[in-house]
Amino acid sequence: MEDEEGPECGKPDFVLLDQVTMEDFMRNLQLRFEKGRIYTYIGEVLVSVNPYQELPLYGPETIARYQGRELYERPPHLYAVANATYKAMKHRSRDTCIVISGESGAGKTEASKHIMQYIAAVTNPSQRAEVERVKDVLLKSTCVLEAFGNARTNRNHNSSRFGKYMDINFDFKGDPIGGHIHSYLLEKSRVLKQHVGERNFHAFYQLLRGSEDKQLHKLHLERNPAVYNFTRQGAGLNMIVHSALDSDEQSHQAVTEAMRVIGFSPEEVESVHRILAAILHLGNIEFVETEEGGLQKEGLAVAEETLVDHVAELTATPRDLVLRSLLARTVASGGRELIEKGHTAAEASYARDACAKAVYQRLFEWVVNRINSVMEPRGRDPRRDGKDTVIGVLDIYGFEVFPVNSFEQFCINYCNEKLQQLFIRLILKQEQEEYEREGIAWQSVEYFNNATIVDLVERPHRGILAVLDEACSSAGTITDRIFLQTLDTHHRHHLHYTSRQLCPTDKTMEFGRDFRIKHYAGDVTYSVEGFIDKNRDFLFQDFKRLLYNSTDPTLRAMWPDGQQDITEVTKRPLTAGTLFKNSMVALVENLASKEPFYVRCIKPNEDKVAGKLDENHCRHQVAYLGLLENVRVRRAGFASRQPYSRFLLRYKMTCEYTWPNHLLGSDKAAVSALLEQHGLQGDVAFGHSKLFIRSPRTLVTLEQSRARLIPIIVLLLQKAWRGTLARWRCRRLRAIYTIMRWFRRHKVRAHLAELQRRFQAARQPPLYGRDLVWPLPPAVLQPFQDTCQALFCRWRARQLVKNIPPSDMAQIKAKVAAMGALQGLRQDWGCRRAWARDYLSSVNRFYKIRNRALLLTDRHLYKLDPDRQYRVMRAVPLEAGGPRPGGSRLRLHPAEPARGPAPRLGGAQAGAARARFPLRPRHLHPTLAQPLSARTRRAPRPPIVRPARAANKPSESTRLLAAPASPAGSPAASSVRSTRAPLTRWGPDYKRPGAPTGDRSPSSRSKRSPEEAVPLCPSLPRPRSGPLFLSTGLLALFLPGHWGRLRVHL
Repeated sequence: MEDEEGPECGKPDFVLLDQVTMEDFMRNLQLRFEKGRIYTYIGEVLVSVNPYQELPLYGPETIARYQGRELYERPPHLYAVANATYKAMKHRSRDTCIVISGESGAGKTEASKHIMQYIAAVTNPSQRAEVERVKDVLLKSTCVLEAFGNARTNRNHNSSRFGKYMDINFDFKGDPIGGHIHSYLLEKSRVLKQHVGERNFHAFYQLLRGSEDKQLHKLHLERNPAVYNFTRQGAGLNMIVHSALDSDEQSHQAVTEAMRVIGFSPEEVESVHRILAAILHLGNIEFVETEEGGLQKEGLAVAEETLVDHVAELTATPRDLVLRSLLARTVASGGRELIEKGHTAAEASYARDACAKAVYQRLFEWVVNRINSVMEPRGRDPRRDGKDTVIGVLDIYGFEVFPVNSFEQFCINYCNEKLQQLFIRLILKQEQEEYEREGIAWQSVEYFNNATIVDLVERPHRGILAVLDEACSSAGTITDRIFLQTLDTHHRHHLHYTSRQLCPTDKTMEFGRDFRIKHYAGDVTYSVEGFIDKNRDFLFQDFKRLLYNSTDPTLRAMWPDGQQDITEVTKRPLTAGTLFKNSMVALVENLASKEPFYVRCIKPNEDKVAGKLDENHCRHQVAYLGLLENVRVRRAGFASRQPYSRFLLRYKMTCEYTWPNHLLGSDKAAVSALLEQHGLQGDVAFGHSKLFIRSPRTLVTLEQSRARLIPIIVLLLQKAWRGTLARWRCRRLRAIYTIMRWFRRHKVRAHLAELQRRFQAARQPPLYGRDLVWPLPPAVLQPFQDTCQALFCRWRARQLVKNIPPSDMAQIKAKVAAMGALQGLRQDWGCRRAWARDYLSSVNRFYKIRNRALLLTDRHLYKLDPDRQYRVMRAVPLEAGGPRPGGSRLRLHPAEPARGPAPRLGGAQAGAARARFPLRPRHLHPTLAQPLSARTRRAPRPPIVRPARAANKPSESTRLLAAPASPAGSPAASSVRSTRAPLTRWGPDYKRPGAPTGDRSPSSRSKRSPEEAVPLCPSLPRPRSGPLFLSTGLLALFLPGHWGRLRVHL
């Protein structure tokens, strides 16, 4: 903490002062204030000085620095106290409270705002909608309550004229789930009159200066506050303190928006504005005496009856009833007979003012109750949701001393006496008693006990409040002067009470009016004028019945007691003083049941100037707040105390003898061993059940040691837990893998069994399992099945090939070679295209079918007649767009519409043909011929192609394909056996079918060199290169160096 601030900023804790004197205390306070350090500790008590300016000490970044930290880990700050309160509530499940005290203008309201902002910022990490709604209501409620309960005074621009205690409910996760606001003693007399330099409540000026012209016209108001008696005093003053954002105009918009966020309906907001306007009009009503009778009995009338019309309209009540309630009142006689008694001008003014004060007080209470109805926890069941914990924030008026102090100042100062008594009891007296109970020897500290002052005010029968209640309830005329004489009689010997009658030489007090009480904060002189009336707080029943019968539901809900009949006998209501005393007793008991944290606020100067600290003024506040006595108690005593078990639970990891569990005789011995290891035994004292630590530095040292070890312990726990999780996961994985292994075995066995069942008949010829369907394998057997399929294909091929004669093996090899050469060159090379009909046959005029053949070279396309020795019927040159060697294509179109796709003539590297007819497929069996050699003097004789039997078989044509010339050594030409007339042999021994043996074809009688190809007909030109294709029987290929044949089997 000192490392962050430095010694030039003074001591961050007054307990660390070298000497505990008022001069040293003020010197340290002055030094820290000049350095911008407005917060200082006294142990766990925070001292705050109002800077009267905006300082960069707040915001999300600062909240993050203090969140989760210990009280002494960071420089003194409001966030540190709020964090300590929240941690005590969340971790120890204890109800806590923050008591903010100080005189008016010391910054109590601003401190409560920052505490609320911190709590709202650190809660609800999961962003639950209900929690966010509660947080918004908590934050916005401050703005609304300030508008209706705060006012500008000579000592503070935004002084709280009521006491506020807010309970915030939290669930077991530490998120706010609701809240409740308690208000104490609203200074409603401010509605009627203010001191010079002060203003009425902010709500009136915000309504006049912030409303639109249309709304003001609707409310019959003018924008100038000086027009109205209740706001004329503060008309020339503005609420601006630090920035233009605090102007009345902008504050009105902020309050309206806050009421909308909280849950006020637009109708309720309009009702609030109408009630405020009615109060302003009511204050301008004047009474005059007239000579006429009638309704205005005793000659009393309203000077300006238009105001009565405005009040009746704004309160939604009949005009004649409003006028009658102002001018007279109805009383019930002993025989329950109703009598109407007219007012005098003074009585009418008193009734008007009482009505204005009561209406504003009921309005303020309705606003508080409306906020509470929104903040109440919804649907909470302790048996289901667990016990809720509470953080209380007390922001109540400070000690006040004015030139003229009346009943309100008396109650406010009594409240501060009660709070000081609680502070003394919890911080000073209770601490000394605890030291004595634990057997700790220490030097007793003298302090001022204000119990005698509290007893002077609230003692039964003889206290000031008891005497005042007796004066209010006594029959006859009891004046304030008689009340003062009774006080002098009862307390003439009291050390803290005096008056002019008891001390005639004191001319600062007047006879029959003033008395003085010596408060813990100083002497205060009170004027008894108005004590009885303010304590009685009397309002005629006529106004209650009038407002209860209003048609405005909001106003009607504020006056439930107006439904009582005038003749009904009720108990005497409690006086204002008694109600306030009871509320203070309940408040103190509530605070005493919680773990308190204190914020003591100091006002630096009376001028409300930034950067100025009036030493005399601050010295007086330090004295009456008891801060110096608090330092002495902390110095003489101990800064912290903890039970041994709790101390060990937090710090046992810092000692090897206590971690993880000690084996010593008791927790006290274990704590002693821990402190000896750290060398801190000289700064502590051992009680019977608690350890007392004198210096905060000892706690800081232990916290630092613990902070260094916590990550190691966390890693150890994480390692053990992660190991446990890993072992659990390993066991699960082993079980999973075992199940998977057995399941895979089952799948493999089932698949193998299915394979065995399907392939039982695979050895049967002639198909050898060709049509068998392989079952879908498991993923793990996919490579195995691929291998099996390859092996099966090789086995089946072997079974088929081994039955082929050796003489046909060359044809099989050629066929395989052709298929391999052609299959990958084009996506569809025509081997599987269906041959739907005979595209080459023609029908003559006698309806006879004539077979035709096509011969394709690299230069011409020839139409041939197979029945006449393949005579050329027509030749078409292919010079322009014909097929070329190396991939040319030609599509044939029949003369009449075809029932199937037209065949395509195409080529790639070698020619091939494979036809699939509608009935059954055909197989191509190429036979590789011997290559022509230069040494061969004569072309070899090709094998004889024997004609096939054409009985009962239709005439068909073969598909024609064109291909470029193949290189030497590749599969060459083939001959085709047709289903119709076979093509005769060719070569040197060519003989025409049907010719006698020994006859030679003319083409065969000519001499040819071995390098020349054998033409089919003498009339055909010799092809220079490329294949020749014949259809309807034989496909002859003539290639340079090779020749062959291709046979088609049905």
